Amino acid sequence: MTDTIVDGGGAAQEGVAEESFDLGAMLMGKVSDSPYIDIGGFRIDLPQWDPIQVGAIALDFSPTKNVVFMILAGVLCLVTFLTVARTFRRMHADDAPTGFANMVEALVLFFRDQVVRANIGRGADGYTPFILTLFFFILYMNLLGLVPGGASASASLSVTAALALVAFVVVEVSGFRALGPRGYARTIFYAPPGLHPVGSAIILLIMTPVEALGKLTKPFALAIRLFANMTAGKILILALLGLTFLFADMVAIQIGVAGAAIGVAAAITLLKVFISFLQAFIFAMLTAVFIGLIRHAH
Repeated sequence: MTDTIVDGGGAAQEGVAEESFDLGAMLMGKVSDSPYIDIGGFRIDLPQWDPIQVGAIALDFSPTKNVVFMILAGVLCLVTFLTVARTFRRMHADDAPTGFANMVEALVLFFRDQVVRANIGRGADGYTPFILTLFFFILYMNLLGLVPGGASASASLSVTAALALVAFVVVEVSGFRALGPRGYARTIFYAPPGLHPVGSAIILLIMTPVEALGKLTKPFALAIRLFANMTAGKILILALLGLTFLFADMVAIQIGVAGAAIGVAAAITLLKVFISFLQAFIFAMLTAVFIGLIRHAH
């Protein structure tokens, strides 16, 4: 009889534990990537394909939530630039753009004059399309995470690492084209002229690993900065809203906690809109800075 009572109580406790709200699981479910999209409790399963085996490596090309919203960000970039280009084609030479086209033109001119030309110098205009594409692509990825049911693909380290890798390749190729093979090699293997051969050898031995690591830390910093800022903001907002569920059994406390949590979460959401623009701008600006630094390494 005693065993039955104990077992029944344990089962009841387990049932309560299973039904209790798990804030950590909720946060991880919202932040991590998934093979489905959850919009207002309505789940949309994405198609899953069999991995392609290439030797010992299995490549899975099945779309995930981050992939879908990353593609959507790319589509928004195309719509933005094609719409503005179409507007300018229809304008006469003396006409001034208005509305959305005027805003985009102001951004383009700002990036061309204050970011690209200011940091890269001669021959900078050729890099303006690349820097603008980085800015708008990252901006749309950031902002899509604020849409109900949306996701910030830039809150995934694999996405930011891929963007940083693209920026790294553009930076290094730009330096190679501007400096030539010999000049580019000096950005890694460098010793001040006029030193004794022994001194040059010592400097090369010490500085070569430092210069090589310096090239790798730049894309690493780009990837981690964007990933950390977008992930931290999302976790903070969800954690504040999750507090209302933790106090669901205490109605009086829940009302106060819910009001405070929603107010703070709304303020942080507005701040995150600003951070979305800021982080996109910082990534694009630092890429332009790195291109300028290697092109003028002398």
